[in-house]
Amino acid sequence: MLTVRDAHARVIAAFDALPAEMVSVADAAGRVLAVSPAARLTQPPADLSAMDGYAVRAEDVPAAPMTLKLVGEAPAGGSYDHALKPGETVRIFTGGPLPMGADAIVIQEDTKADGTTITIVEAPRIGRHIRKAGLDFTTGDRPLAAGRTLTTRDVALAAAMNLPWLSVHRKPRVAILSTGDELVMPGEPVGRNQIVSSSGIAVAALVRAWGGEPTLFDIARDDAALIQQRIAAGAQHDLLITLGGASVGDHDLVQGALKAQGFAMDFWRIAMRPGKPLMFAAKDRARVLGLPGNPVSTMVCALLFLKPAIDRMLGQPGELVATEPARLAVDVKANDTREDYVRSKLTRTADGLLVEPHPVQDSSMLSVLAWSSALLVRPAHDPARKAGDTVQVIDLSVLPGAY
Repeated sequence: MLTVRDAHARVIAAFDALPAEMVSVADAAGRVLAVSPAARLTQPPADLSAMDGYAVRAEDVPAAPMTLKLVGEAPAGGSYDHALKPGETVRIFTGGPLPMGADAIVIQEDTKADGTTITIVEAPRIGRHIRKAGLDFTTGDRPLAAGRTLTTRDVALAAAMNLPWLSVHRKPRVAILSTGDELVMPGEPVGRNQIVSSSGIAVAALVRAWGGEPTLFDIARDDAALIQQRIAAGAQHDLLITLGGASVGDHDLVQGALKAQGFAMDFWRIAMRPGKPLMFAAKDRARVLGLPGNPVSTMVCALLFLKPAIDRMLGQPGELVATEPARLAVDVKANDTREDYVRSKLTRTADGLLVEPHPVQDSSMLSVLAWSSALLVRPAHDPARKAGDTVQVIDLSVLPGAY
């Protein structure tokens, strides 16, 4: 069986960045930049006041108090279009441009006004309360790098750069196919031998949260011809996710349907828990990632393999989710031959992170996954560990999207 890292490497090697498209800057939050855009102007465009007060020549106020003559004003959106002469001052407001010759701002609280006579009660420093031209960025600057997932902060910056449109990678179109006679959708009548399907809905939510566009197919019953039809339709997308049916039992029909459609099987078993029956297949430009049917296995494998695949299509490296050190809260037994992703609770203490595995690790139990805030990652053949030992965890609370 493949290791998690070997399987991950094979998956991401099969994907390239999708083509770019132009979107309005107002709709760009959450999208991934395909091209680093250049600022179309300088911000601020001129030296501006950062406060309400008076623009002065600092040499006219070597000490306080000192009186100056008020000769005009410079509001935001306006200006005083004359050079400031010795002994003169201009009333200025936040965002107002400095008059020629002015090199300091005296805030309103440090002045006394009597008509056009302004008394300065605190001597200013050169440059005080002035935002210099280009303080934020200048024409041609590229502060947003290609491959960046745009936050609302980034969108605000792009708008300030006078960029009405941005070039972003097209969202990956991901088809999701659940298979099995035992499955029904939420709200449908549940037969005596049936269960409610949750994995497809969860994967669709993850695809959307990670930057893709999901298409959730109807559940395919255990019928080879029907499954082949759904696979053919799903292959028209950038990626087809199948859920369940990837093993080799009499009722596991997905592998056979893929082979009948001409797909080449790359791998179908991984040395991990949960998620051993993971499958990856390809045909021309079509890619199929077969996730296990148990819902916890589905979501753990989605984090490790589906997210990196989506990242690659969005022009990003597609790395494995990062781990960080934590201390064990309890003793744990030695691990076997599979890398284990143990559902756990993570607590932040004064001494760092403390991780406590849930006592039950059945891969069908969504309640345990919902309880968990971390996955304790245990390598294959990891020896028994004592409480207080340092281990590696995936902190679920800091993951991007709705995991």
